[in-house]
Amino acid sequence: MNTLSLKRIESREKITGRARYAYEYPVDGVAYLYAVQSPVGKGRIRSIGADEALAMPGVLQVVSHENAPRLEPVGNAELAVFQSRTVSYRGQLVAAVVAETPETAQEAARLLRVEYDAEPHDVRLSPDHPTLYRPDVVNPDYPTDTEQGDPEGAFAASPVRVDATYSTPAEHNNPMEPHASLALWDEEGNLVVYDSNQGPTIARNTLAQVFGLDRSRVRVVSPHVGGGFGSKGTPRPSVVLAAMAARLTGRPVKYAVTRQQMFALTGYRTPTVQRLRLGADGDGRLNAILHEVVEQTSTVHEFAEQTAVVTRVMYPAPNLLTSHRLNRLDVPTPSWMRAPGETPGMYALECAMDELAVAAGIDPVELRIRNDTDTEPVGGLPFSSRNLVACLREGAERFHWEDREPVPSGVPAPGTRKLRGMGVAATTYPAYQRSGQAAARREPDGRFRVRIAASDIGTGARTALTAIAAEALKTDPSRVTVEIGDSSLPEAAVAGGSSGTAGWGRAITRACEALLADPDRQEAFVDTAQEVSELPKVARHGFGAQFAEVEVDADTGEIRVPRMLGVFAVGRIINSTLAHSQFIGGMTMGLGMALLEESVMDREFGDYLNHDLAQYHVPACADVRDIDAVWIEEADGRLNPMGSKGIGEIGIVGAAAAIANAVYNATGVRIRDLPITPSKLLPVL
Repeated sequence: MNTLSLKRIESREKITGRARYAYEYPVDGVAYLYAVQSPVGKGRIRSIGADEALAMPGVLQVVSHENAPRLEPVGNAELAVFQSRTVSYRGQLVAAVVAETPETAQEAARLLRVEYDAEPHDVRLSPDHPTLYRPDVVNPDYPTDTEQGDPEGAFAASPVRVDATYSTPAEHNNPMEPHASLALWDEEGNLVVYDSNQGPTIARNTLAQVFGLDRSRVRVVSPHVGGGFGSKGTPRPSVVLAAMAARLTGRPVKYAVTRQQMFALTGYRTPTVQRLRLGADGDGRLNAILHEVVEQTSTVHEFAEQTAVVTRVMYPAPNLLTSHRLNRLDVPTPSWMRAPGETPGMYALECAMDELAVAAGIDPVELRIRNDTDTEPVGGLPFSSRNLVACLREGAERFHWEDREPVPSGVPAPGTRKLRGMGVAATTYPAYQRSGQAAARREPDGRFRVRIAASDIGTGARTALTAIAAEALKTDPSRVTVEIGDSSLPEAAVAGGSSGTAGWGRAITRACEALLADPDRQEAFVDTAQEVSELPKVARHGFGAQFAEVEVDADTGEIRVPRMLGVFAVGRIINSTLAHSQFIGGMTMGLGMALLEESVMDREFGDYLNHDLAQYHVPACADVRDIDAVWIEEADGRLNPMGSKGIGEIGIVGAAAAIANAVYNATGVRIRDLPITPSKLLPVL
């Protein structure tokens, strides 16, 4: 069977509109919710005047801290919806209106009279902020700091040095489908939620805890999800609010978070300030690496992005320091956004490597090859496979790297409007291993049914899992049905950390193998927890190389990207069409990070100014010209039964650095603060 050729299974349902998303399920007696957000950045709610709103025809309920049911703590205070009068950031939920129609709910929300006792707020990220502190761990549970050797002394003694500070702004996830929920309680007090999420199992478990229910009394249904990029990896306040409103009104309640509300309620990538110091000998071999990160969290819940952890993986140096420090500010809590940690961390590291190549007079591709390693620089574990050098060489050949022009030494000559340059960056992402459950069954008609609570957020997971099941069952994919997206199915880990196919695929393979081993067996159920816990101790990571060409208008500072190429080594590719889509999708997001994406904080009001897609810019078709991704097949037997590594996130890692390095090659100007916009570039051209 050729799994590479399997077409997306749910494509017909999606293009004909038969695929139902969370907000689209038909339910009798449904009501609609509209949420009210705080206009103050910090303070307390003094009073809520709801009489005028409640008098409006069609209004069923106004929900706030005054009548909200008590919720159980879950370790994330963002989910403690309406549990106090405290306002911790501008945009926080303070009330909601439930009505017969969405239009009535929105109009009635305007009639609420909420008064506040406002306090001064602080939203400024700063490396010398007085609230700076060291978190216990960084996401998910990595050590906050690492140090080996004498980094400061070795750096000072190195003949070639780079000392530079890079910054990245806050960036907001903007999946096509906003966060949406339909919640209803049955007569026995059981909760059913149709929800847009990246993991029905974790959503069920969290909601059960929040409402003090046994897990068997909560069901979360999400067969189709319109994107997430990490923002739907864990339940957000919106789904808790929908369930709360349904309980108070005794009606099914639909709530779709508006695009504007998503900028406060559904997480974002923290801004970062990163100081990189690299010390090397005259041949460019690293002797010292120091990567120090400052980022923000909220006063509500701590989230510490693992920005410098990637430096512990990439290049060997006997003297190495990585650290993370947080500002606790009056802002919404940051969270996961595609390749959290690796994306901003590799931007800074790979730009610093480019600066080191310039300082040492070495080609940037060659510099990275000289600093390759067979073992993790921190920890010393051998890599199960690491084909970074192969990716760099393959990419350099395909991209015609030898045609790269030298960096200009002065201002452009008169009449030279277009400046061209090429840049390169390495990329990596962990090949996470997570356990899970799966069931496989023979049907009376000779077909097979596989069941697992996995989540397809638009990546094609349903198709990839069908191919994996068919291969394990030694049958054609047309004879296999895979059921996913329902917490009533065997438990599965979240679709996050590019771990879905690897973890779910392991469980499905084992269930299908067990079924096939006994012809008289009708159904097999497996749990891979023990198998995963006994995996050999090796470092499992995907690697790759990003290449970019830019065209800079010397008169306007406008930057175009005519070409991008990604070359990846990520084990066995399960489906070539889906893989190519994931790679170039990540690379496109990396282009957005480099040139466009920026959530602009207004310090006076304590809120992001550009909280819609008219002002928060993401790449469009005109921004992405010739973009391609290829891969090197790896035979890595220490991964999972399929031999695959995750591919959903590695495409974005390094892409912004490749573009930034290309801008330097084109102009001779180094912009270290993303995004690289004409307003930053033109004054220094």
